[in-house]
Amino acid sequence: MKLHTLSLSGLMMAFCLVARAEDSAFKPIFNGKDLTGWYGLNPHSVVKLEGEKKEAALKKMREEFATFWKVENGELVNDGHGPYATTEQEFGDMEFLIEYKTVAGADSGIYLRGVPQVQIWDKNQVFDPSKPTRRPHLGSGGLFNNTPDTPGRDPLVVADKPFGEWNSFRIRQIGARTWVWLNDKLVVDGNVMENYYDRTKPLHAKGPIMLQTHGGEIRWRNLQVREIGAEEAKKILAEADAKK
Repeated sequence: MKLHTLSLSGLMMAFCLVARAEDSAFKPIFNGKDLTGWYGLNPHSVVKLEGEKKEAALKKMREEFATFWKVENGELVNDGHGPYATTEQEFGDMEFLIEYKTVAGADSGIYLRGVPQVQIWDKNQVFDPSKPTRRPHLGSGGLFNNTPDTPGRDPLVVADKPFGEWNSFRIRQIGARTWVWLNDKLVVDGNVMENYYDRTKPLHAKGPIMLQTHGGEIRWRNLQVREIGAEEAKKILAEADAKK
């Protein structure tokens, strides 16, 4: 009996050490003080531009970034307008932690590798049959810009908290495979995130994280990233495939 107790204790200690090691690998990508490490970009507004026109548009968005974004009480805050907050750093395989709080009528999202998007909705919006692929009542966290009715396009469960409360995302991406947990509930289970800009091509190997502006105030905090190495990525994919 004593041996069993000691073994169980040892296993628990090992688990805690692994958990702490994983937690310590998360690095903040927002310092809670200013906009260092971020710039303004709306990729949709420049996708068809070239040459000097594109350069001018990119320059303008960088210059006006601080007009629409501010830091308040350690939170990254947007009024619903202006270019998207975009990381200077680019990411490949990773886990991403982020919390957000928004308002009624919300329609925002998180771009991964510069591609839309993990969706944020106001789940209280009434479904409009005239827009059958727009389903805010199903909740946030789905890969909204994937092809309608494909796996991962809509979340598995409604996990949004009431307005006024903070929601937390945990997002894991390995290659194009994407997992999303919203408030600790799995809403996307390893589904492929499509390349919105050209669905015939795979998702980019790396790219920035972008926080979308879409008409309503949204607040973000506790943004952290843990990069996933090749061996860990291979193990996660193998385990996920074995469950199918």
